[in-house]
Amino acid sequence: MGEFVVILLVLFLAFVALGAYAAVKVVRAAGRGVERTVNQARRTVEDTALRAKSYGQGGAAAELAQLRLSLRTSMRATQEALGAGAREDASLAESLALFERLSAHGHELDAELKRLEREPDRTALASQLPGLRERTERVTHAADSLRWAARDRAQRFAEDDLDLLSAQIDMEAGALRHWAAEEPSAPGAEPHPGQAPAHGTGRGKDTPAAGSDRSGAVSGDAPQAITARDPRAQTAYPWEKKTPRPETSG
Repeated sequence: MGEFVVILLVLFLAFVALGAYAAVKVVRAAGRGVERTVNQARRTVEDTALRAKSYGQGGAAAELAQLRLSLRTSMRATQEALGAGAREDASLAESLALFERLSAHGHELDAELKRLEREPDRTALASQLPGLRERTERVTHAADSLRWAARDRAQRFAEDDLDLLSAQIDMEAGALRHWAAEEPSAPGAEPHPGQAPAHGTGRGKDTPAAGSDRSGAVSGDAPQAITARDPRAQTAYPWEKKTPRPETSG
């Protein structure tokens, strides 16, 4: 009885631990989902504000907003393209590692551009714009190169797979039409496509009609019953003598 109680206690504790683990996993997943939603909403708000600044203001402030917007757009598009491609192509792992290093420069540049938006000295800000513009172009060009290379690679693989699939389908279609290679070419007549030639349908002049040599034909169109052959009947040949059978004599 004591062992039974111990087993029940162990099972109860196992179920409690499993439930607690499942609850923690659910809470963490929900927390990650909320965090992703908040980050996405914050990025949307920041991008909208940058677009408003780039179109609503002028001078150095508008150019800083435009640089930040182009940098963020390029880096985000490259991250999504490489992340989606790496799940199907393991060769993009090195590209992802390079992008992580590029992301560090991108975050640093974005932080610097954001800090300069609050710079009150517009003259000093205007003097720094050429260098900031060049850095932004270098980062976005590198990100665009990685993104387009990954897309070209995926498109090339898709085209190769489509070519191979088309060749296999053509071979299968030819195998399904195997009768086309076996049909003899009849002079003066072309068979209907997809129709197999009928063999043995014609009857020669000397060929008697079916059932014409049968004796005792019954008149009428009613079908006749098929009777079994008498095993005692023997085929009579011209050279054999007809001898009376014992059961029919006397």
